Amino acid sequence: MKTEFRRDEPMSKHTTFKIGGSARLFYLPTTEEELARCAAEHPSALTLGGGSNLLVSDAGLDEVISTAGLGGVSLGEAEDGAPVITASAGGSFTALSRFAQRNGLAGLEFAFGIPGTVGGAVLMNAGAFGGEVKDCLESVRMCAGGRLVTATVGELGLSYRSSNLPKGAVLTSAVFRLKRGDAKEILARMNEMLGKRKLSQPLDVPSAGSVFKNPPGLFAGKIIEELGLKGARVGNAQVSEKHANFIVNMGGATARHVADLMEKVEEAVLKTGIKLEREIKLAGSFA
Repeated sequence: MKTEFRRDEPMSKHTTFKIGGSARLFYLPTTEEELARCAAEHPSALTLGGGSNLLVSDAGLDEVISTAGLGGVSLGEAEDGAPVITASAGGSFTALSRFAQRNGLAGLEFAFGIPGTVGGAVLMNAGAFGGEVKDCLESVRMCAGGRLVTATVGELGLSYRSSNLPKGAVLTSAVFRLKRGDAKEILARMNEMLGKRKLSQPLDVPSAGSVFKNPPGLFAGKIIEELGLKGARVGNAQVSEKHANFIVNMGGATARHVADLMEKVEEAVLKTGIKLEREIKLAGSFA
């Protein structure tokens, strides 16, 4: 069975920045086996989750494999009786948090409001409010070297906003080990975290999330704000007035605008002796 695909698919429809040229070929697998086969047949393709933490160039991309069609989730138990959730890589990370809460399972409250997919969250060891993926992840299934294999959390090399998966590996699903709790109390914690997000982050305009990783012992947003860069613009890309570690699309911003603004911020911060590391990944040509 051939995987469904589209030609010249606008990437602006598939990124939270609402920016990006077209993908010449855009594949849409709907099963783990299809995804594994597609990844093996198109090793240079970009594997796309929810499109957060990503800036696609205005020139677009050659091949993209979307995991949006893989969104299943199921409950189970580990050998020691601990509750686990198995989630497909293409499912929403926020929706997974809600699923856990509805079933009285604690440990994924921090995920509520984090954009993107389960696969993307694992790849970057997503986290917020003191929690992160590696705290509750047990194992993953992935396509590596043309085969479907299982890896434990210890084999993934998860650290602050990064992982160490084999080159070219594509996640297909993840297993999270959680704790039983009171659904109402879990929901209260989730809503408290979401309230903090709404107060401090520009959730009402397109962005890709935090632009830079926090340097050890510091906060990137605070450094950028203290340099007076809140509101700085290149074209229609702007350093958020609400949180300086967000760049927002004010309407019609291009990838070039965003990339140039990122460089402007990096250069200003470097003059203070601090080198910022990007959390956002760039895909395509920015020459």
